Amino acid sequence: MNVQRNKISFSGQRVFVGIDIHKKSWDVTAMTSGGYVKSCHQPASATALLEFLNRHFPQGDYLAVYESGFSGFSTYYALTGLGVRCLIINAADLSSTQYERVMKSDRVDSARLARELLKDGERIKGRVYVHSRENLDDRSLLRLRTTMRKQWNGYQSRIKHLLHCNGVEIPPRFGGSDARWTKAFRSWLGGEEVELLSPGRQTLDFLLSVEERLRAQVLELTGKIRRLSREPRYSAPCARLMTIPGVGLLTAMSILLEIEDPRRFGNEKRFASYLGLVPTSHSSGERVSNGEMTFRGNHWLGAMVMESAWVAIRRDSALASVYGKALKSMPPAKAIVKVARKISNRIRAVLMGKEDYIYAKC
Repeated sequence: MNVQRNKISFSGQRVFVGIDIHKKSWDVTAMTSGGYVKSCHQPASATALLEFLNRHFPQGDYLAVYESGFSGFSTYYALTGLGVRCLIINAADLSSTQYERVMKSDRVDSARLARELLKDGERIKGRVYVHSRENLDDRSLLRLRTTMRKQWNGYQSRIKHLLHCNGVEIPPRFGGSDARWTKAFRSWLGGEEVELLSPGRQTLDFLLSVEERLRAQVLELTGKIRRLSREPRYSAPCARLMTIPGVGLLTAMSILLEIEDPRRFGNEKRFASYLGLVPTSHSSGERVSNGEMTFRGNHWLGAMVMESAWVAIRRDSALASVYGKALKSMPPAKAIVKVARKISNRIRAVLMGKEDYIYAKC
């Protein structure tokens, strides 16, 4: 007797896929709400993953998730390009059992991701915002400038440290130890007036050449960002943001490129939290205490908004008043955070309202 077998189909069923990503391989766990589970160790390939899903869960409604990390958004776009819906989450927001912490492995991690997705679906905690393809290169350009600016400052510090170790005093006409890197100061560094302990100065000359190259590259990147700010998609919102006291061109462009869509923040507190301007909180029973500023948030923007706050208190009378009142009960480093929080509210209002900001000048 021939037995007719129906073709297996998961049509209309959600299949939750957890992916633990490494450079050369992925560990994958896929499961349904009914408890059917399949796992595999495969090459780092979106095509290979789709073949696995089609083989074990044909015609299913696939929803995948992976942790943010070195692969950035490339895996997301590779999967969505094949029709697999995908989410990215912050690893710090994943819950884990004691077994998962003690018996940690790639397969255990992929299963944990799949279960978290099964539990919460697209409302999974810690979702990472995925920037558009058009935004990615512009954002990387701005981040590169920030990184290279830090490297440039680092080499300037190395040069001053070398001078100090060799007993070289910076002339008062350059501001002593706090000398600004003017053309005249650079000329002095490269001249015969600077005498080190040893007869040669190869180390100093090499450091000066690296510092000069970094300076030229930072200036080139700054020029590119200025030209970018004049493009139609950025010019108007950039000009509006710069009406906020303390917000300059680089800060305005950083805000636009890091945030991209301000509507993803439902209120001012969420926006401030994204900037890292919300204090940690601990509560137990009737006792509630607030601590230092949270380590979470966008570290690129948070530091910029703090710098803007120091400028703003010298230009905006309302912010100067906020800072003055805060100083009565806390040190300057904490008082300026209150000003930065006010500025974050203004930034969000300008982005959402699409109008210039008008403030009372000091």
